[in-house]
Amino acid sequence: MSFKLTNVRLSYAKGRPVLSRLTLQAGRGERVAIIGASGAGKTSLLRLLGVAHRPDDGNIEILGQSPWRLSARELRRLRSRIGVVHQHPPIPPRQRAVTAVLAGRLGVWPWWKAAASLLYPADIDGAEAELGRLELADRLFERCDRLSGGQLQRVGVARVLYQQPHMILADEPVSAMDPTLADLTLGELVKEATARSATFVASLHAVDLALRWFPRIVGLKDGEVVFDLPPVRITETLLRDLYAAETSVPPTQGPEPLALPTRGPRQVARCKPLS
Repeated sequence: MSFKLTNVRLSYAKGRPVLSRLTLQAGRGERVAIIGASGAGKTSLLRLLGVAHRPDDGNIEILGQSPWRLSARELRRLRSRIGVVHQHPPIPPRQRAVTAVLAGRLGVWPWWKAAASLLYPADIDGAEAELGRLELADRLFERCDRLSGGQLQRVGVARVLYQQPHMILADEPVSAMDPTLADLTLGELVKEATARSATFVASLHAVDLALRWFPRIVGLKDGEVVFDLPPVRITETLLRDLYAAETSVPPTQGPEPLALPTRGPRQVARCKPLS
């Protein structure tokens, strides 16, 4: 089991609930897309999984451990096994792309190698290879404040690819990319996760991307799971209800209307129980 959340509740300032009675789990190697309107709790859920937030109530297990029962050292070790792709990567503006990518291993390298790499890149070839997968090899020594939003997102993805984590969490990882680059980037993340049996969980604004790249779709609304289904079981009615407070049309990557997948003659869809 990669993670298991049971009756988890999370509140922010003034006790406003963000996640309520949320129960969700995923096994090793699963790919799960989290969709829902703005404010549904998608980012908060990923932060819980990334051990960045501690729940107010409920039980949480990440990679076989109860994170909030660990020592500070054990918690750092657990976090080093989780790769997080941010919508807006927290990369120092003057840092060069090569250094930003190599930062993915800082949590597992010995301290002397991590410190030395900040002065001179310890694995230039490795960083170049990961950037090359995302068509950014020519920006290896570019300062990050000179990159576009989409390029910076791809540097953040390359950092996680270089990290080789046991679980990949991605929060709107391709929101600043055009459709071609978005597909390329998600494809590389899926390829990496599949090759190493890493669990891959992503929150996505574009429903069509979720349906295309993920075999399991979780709909989140008002901090609760309202459905947990394979793409062939997703209907217009489910999506319309999920996004009713935000829009009448489910958001997609481009101007084309959403084309829901059709169920082939040999496909068998099994509905997971609601949380």
